[in-house]
Amino acid sequence: MASIRVETVVAAPPGAVWAAVADVGNVHRRLLPGRVAAARVEGDERILTMPDGTEVRELIVAVDHGLRRLAYSVQGPGRLTLAHHHATFEVFDHDGGAAARLVWTTDVLPHDREPAVRARVERGIEEMRAVLEEER
Repeated sequence: MASIRVETVVAAPPGAVWAAVADVGNVHRRLLPGRVAAARVEGDERILTMPDGTEVRELIVAVDHGLRRLAYSVQGPGRLTLAHHHATFEVFDHDGGAAARLVWTTDVLPHDREPAVRARVERGIEEMRAVLEEER
């Protein structure tokens, strides 16, 4: 299984960063406006609508406020055909709590999808950082 880990430091309080990450129904407003056109939550699933109308279903596995950890799994269909996808976001204090360290870990199968997924998460985490710093 390919495992991808990216991280960035966000010049915003860790609590504020976590509040945005944990707000699973508002990813299109609080983390990736423009990249995600809309989001809705149905039970344990989040359905993302992309600007081109494509929908991606994600199972929200865990939202752990104590650990500041969100786990989710893409169920399909999306643009990439994946046999398996599981990802987490974790928010840590950085610089004594003056900033946040945002870590995004993604495991995918098949292995050959790793470059495409890595490119998306590397670009995505930087887009999130910019949005989170603007919100501050």
